[in-house]
Amino acid sequence: MPYVDGFIVAVAKDKLDDYTALAELARDVWMSHGALSYVEALADDVSVGELTSFPRAVHLKEDETVVFSWITYESREARDAINKKVMEDPRMKHDMENAPFDGKRLIYGGFKTFVEN
Repeated sequence: MPYVDGFIVAVAKDKLDDYTALAELARDVWMSHGALSYVEALADDVSVGELTSFPRAVHLKEDETVVFSWITYESREARDAINKKVMEDPRMKHDMENAPFDGKRLIYGGFKTFVEN
C-alpha cells in the first residue's frame, strides 16, 4: 500500500497566488523525483470546532485559509529516498523567511495506509 505525507497549513488569502506558484513548483519537483501523486486543496467546508478542527490546529487568523495537502509514494523507503532528492534539488532552494505561509504553524507527518480503494 502507498505511503502518504500529509500537510495542513494556514495561508494568508492575499498570498494565495504566491502559495500556488510555490505549490506548483513543489509538485513538479516531487513528481520528477518519483512521487505517485501530489495534491493541494483549499478549505471549502471547514468549520471551527469546539475542541479540535483544521482552523484550530493551525491557529487560523481572520485573513487566512487552510490548505490540506498530501503526497503519495510507493513505500516509506521510496518516500525517504524521494524526499532526500527533493531537499537537495536546487529548485527547492528559496527564502523561507519570505514564504507565503507561516512554517511554525505547518503540521505534517508520514502515514502508512491501511485502507484504500
